[in-house]
Amino acid sequence: KGYAKMADSLKEAKVPKLEQDPNRPSKKVHKPEDLEKWLNSQAHHDFVAFILLVNDAVKGKKISDAKKSTSESVQKVLDILDTLKAWLKVFPPLDQPHQRFGNKAFRKWQEKLVETSESLLVDLVPEEHKEHIKEISTYLNGSFGNPTRIDYGTGHEARFATFLCALMKVRALKEDDAVDIALKIFVKYLDVARNVQVTYRQEPAGSHGVWGLDDYQFIPFIWGSAQLMGPDPPVKTSDFSDPQLARTFSDEYMFLACIKYINEVKKGPFFEHSNTLWGMTDVPEWSKINSGLIKMYKAEVLNKFPVIQHYLFGKVMSIAPASE
Repeated sequence: KGYAKMADSLKEAKVPKLEQDPNRPSKKVHKPEDLEKWLNSQAHHDFVAFILLVNDAVKGKKISDAKKSTSESVQKVLDILDTLKAWLKVFPPLDQPHQRFGNKAFRKWQEKLVETSESLLVDLVPEEHKEHIKEISTYLNGSFGNPTRIDYGTGHEARFATFLCALMKVRALKEDDAVDIALKIFVKYLDVARNVQVTYRQEPAGSHGVWGLDDYQFIPFIWGSAQLMGPDPPVKTSDFSDPQLARTFSDEYMFLACIKYINEVKKGPFFEHSNTLWGMTDVPEWSKINSGLIKMYKAEVLNKFPVIQHYLFGKVMSIAPASE
């Protein structure tokens, strides 16, 4: 498979040494014509390889199948996410009774993240790659929404996946951590991101969720459908929208946790408020849903200018053409 080669190349990826102090990563996709540079870039190559590497690692695995003991680096990432969640109590939402979306207290929370993120990563990034902390911290900074618009979408979710991919490239996270990356780190990230969304009433970014499957997320549906692959899945593809089944299995499967969340926050028939997902109930196998979601993610997120215009490139995640 083509992705296997990409995954192998990610394992062998070398981060170039900088000749001078690193700068913050910056935008390189300024107009639709620039998408070609992104699609041919080392960053795109490594990002897709990372998504597929983790996807392959979690096939058929429940959340409880994740290792009881975690690597030191995985635990450090989990601790960082716990710290960010705790800040929600430090910066409670402001009283804005006439404003449905966009609580301005999010800007204080985000400001704290930007001020602190580099120091949070000092003990995580290996000594030989410390010069890349500024770049990697910027990816973390953009993972929870836009402080100006106070919105959140799949571009912010992709920024967190970029953060994790970058950590793998600098060998802070290893290939052996792939299962924990999805079933521990990403599960906790979703918890923090959703608490931020609810606490600060973030608006869905872009065209009100057109890029996401539940207005905000996409990747947990990919990795979550991989979890359900196998000869005897606990929930059939035709039944996943059932609220009771979603509640029953939400602690073990990311996909069903996402369905449970949708059923909690949206009103009305499932086929009306989540039409794209409803269409998947006609797909006979979880493997086909998984491969279809990967294709959809590439087409509707990674190949869309409104999302990728905000992507940041540096030395670790480079706009340079991918090496064979």
